[in-house]
Amino acid sequence: MREQTSMPDWPIFDATSKTFPLYSRANVGEIFPDPISPLNASVGFQEYLEPGWRDAFVACGVWDHDVYDTGVSRNVLPAFGSYLYINMSLMRLFGVRVPGMGAEAVDLQYFGDMPGIPSYESEKRDFDEDPAFSEKAGAWLMNEVLLAQGLPAYDADRAEVLAIRADRPDIAALSDADLVARLRSFGDVQRRFFQHHIESSLKSGVGLGAVAQVAAAVGRPELGLTLVSGIGDVDSAGPSNGMWSLSRLARSGPVAALFDAGVSGLYERITASDDAAVVAFRAQLDAFLAEWDFRGPGEWELRSKTWGLAPELALHTVDRMRTVGDDEAPAVKNAARAAEREAATATMRELLAGNAEAAGQFEAALHAAALWLRGRERSRTTSAMLVHELRLPALELGRRGAAAGHLDTPEQIYMVFAEELDAYLADPGSFTATVREREQVYLDLFDHEPPFVVIGDPPPLSEWKRRSARTRTAAQTGEVIQGVSGCTGVTRGRARIFTDPDDDAELEPGDILVAPITDPSWTPLFVAASAVVVDVGAPFSHAAIVSRELGIPCVVSATDATGRIPDGATIEVDGTAATVTIIG
Repeated sequence: MREQTSMPDWPIFDATSKTFPLYSRANVGEIFPDPISPLNASVGFQEYLEPGWRDAFVACGVWDHDVYDTGVSRNVLPAFGSYLYINMSLMRLFGVRVPGMGAEAVDLQYFGDMPGIPSYESEKRDFDEDPAFSEKAGAWLMNEVLLAQGLPAYDADRAEVLAIRADRPDIAALSDADLVARLRSFGDVQRRFFQHHIESSLKSGVGLGAVAQVAAAVGRPELGLTLVSGIGDVDSAGPSNGMWSLSRLARSGPVAALFDAGVSGLYERITASDDAAVVAFRAQLDAFLAEWDFRGPGEWELRSKTWGLAPELALHTVDRMRTVGDDEAPAVKNAARAAEREAATATMRELLAGNAEAAGQFEAALHAAALWLRGRERSRTTSAMLVHELRLPALELGRRGAAAGHLDTPEQIYMVFAEELDAYLADPGSFTATVREREQVYLDLFDHEPPFVVIGDPPPLSEWKRRSARTRTAAQTGEVIQGVSGCTGVTRGRARIFTDPDDDAELEPGDILVAPITDPSWTPLFVAASAVVVDVGAPFSHAAIVSRELGIPCVVSATDATGRIPDGATIEVDGTAATVTIIG
């Protein structure tokens, strides 16, 4: 847990490493775009992802625990201004010590072609290259990555979290002390789940890189992403299928009439209806919400609303899907992309015929890439399920505090640090002013734009740019925005700018979704889109993985696309060339 203090530092500025000084919002800015709340930092995501990540690096054989700075509590995942950062110096060191990888491959996966990134050479340490650890990492690469045949540890984790969910007590019936005890009860499980998630992320990165290297070696680099498209059984694509089925039921009849009246209050209207068609729809909806109750925008943050807590978030996306034709079904798109993958695989095998060693390396890399992409999304979903088991008792505690007048809203409970929970239980009224003040600071943090890269100590908040003061210059007709390929293919359509998955912007069939970041809660929107453009990301990111599953062109790391592309403009997305062209 965080160090015991009478008044925890707020907002959170963790100490930085002098040995490993490069930090970035790359990737973590995608999965955790907002500032982390005090409770989540101290009993949830940051508290246990940090040690889990350390464990993962050691399990990969790249170093031992003594590599970390002993005086720094957050070597891997610190918070600056309560925004989370990844230690990219450590990520680069991982690349250096894994045979055949290199720091450059890590940079490509996390930064894409983003300008202004300090080179690895500028921070290289004398001890970075270590033959003994590279030998260990080589054994890990062969045995745990390339030769792995299944995901037994991830299947066991999923069974464990499903059992936790099935055995969930009546949260409303627990005492305040029991709620806090439940919040604190999952630490060891969180750490292990997060370790497995990071391991699968590292393994999938190695697999993707290996496939790309083989494709480039035979002169067909454009096949690198096609070879890992449409692989199937990707957990993060699961909600799309469920919402698609719901959207088909909502296209006509009494269910459609309820949707036509607007999403606001829709869930209440559905639950109040006794029409047979609506009752059947509600049964399927409730089954969907029971399975995916943990999913929602920014779901790693305890404070975030999820589909289970706010069903209209899910219904909003179902409503968008209603206008999409049956030929755009996720299964149809996935099948088309799978066919492309099989054709690309056949091409690669022909090109490698006669070279048994290279052919063997290709088959191992191809298998590993698909396996660990599935593993990454499986572990991410499993971890998100467990995060929800912390969210529920915390929210109930907040509801009680608000009902008693100690909190202005239930959400203010997230402004309490874990080490303060006992004091809060003893005298909740003494925290009223403190959490009110912290919440004001927290909400103001959303208007601060965290630096994408930090070298050494981060600048103070007073030097951060304000989002509200940002000015942008719209791209002109003919202008090309260069990004990084997330999924191949070319399409033209109307650009629709979304700031979050529940934005009121229209998204009609054939439109192109342009977003600042995406997480799993955005996935169903991909079904209605003909292509996806994202401000940040890399071939390794969520938007790219899901686009490859659903078979739509995707360009990530299209810097400031949401600010430069006029909403409603006709654009061309070339996922192969990784360009976005303003047509008019």
